[in-house]
Amino acid sequence: MSDTRLALDLALTVRHDGRGGVADDLGTPEGLTTWVHERPGLLGRVPQADVRAVDAWEADEESLAAVRSLRAAVRALFAHAVRPGEPSPADARDLMPVPEALDRINAAAAVVPTVPRLDWPDEGDPLVSHHPTGAALHQDALPAALARAVIGFLAGPDRASLRACHAPRCVRYFVKAHPRQEWCKPSCGNRARVARHHERHRSSHP
Repeated sequence: MSDTRLALDLALTVRHDGRGGVADDLGTPEGLTTWVHERPGLLGRVPQADVRAVDAWEADEESLAAVRSLRAAVRALFAHAVRPGEPSPADARDLMPVPEALDRINAAAAVVPTVPRLDWPDEGDPLVSHHPTGAALHQDALPAALARAVIGFLAGPDRASLRACHAPRCVRYFVKAHPRQEWCKPSCGNRARVARHHERHRSSHP
């Protein structure tokens, strides 16, 4: 899974609930466990000898709090990235200050320090992998992996295409796949067009 996809997936655990409100896929440890299990290899992004297989991993209140804290920082930085556009309405009034968000992301990434390792197969190109410099706690692996994905995305070329979807009721961020894309998905475009039609109708028939 790419840094871009993982960073977006974390931000999108806050979503429209289909009834006019906002749902949180990470509202409980069970929700986080399910989310991690749906992303095989996520924990392996920060290699550690004591990290269990992803299908055996279970979240607890501590890991849930760490990931939710990280997500708040991610959404604050996403809101900063889409300027001068408006941020997602889900948290536009309660965004973490950018310096605090940066500190939070960098601190999570630094908990599991790694060094690069170069391998060069007999047939193929050189490969770089990252390995921990010392023992790390199991619960540190997930926030570190997520924080590094966020750093990779925000420092990479995809950040320039990040947008907040402003279709009615949507709270998602997305990366534009083509220059004319306005909405995160077709259903949002349909809702936005219907809303515009009704607004024009009201304006022309007071």
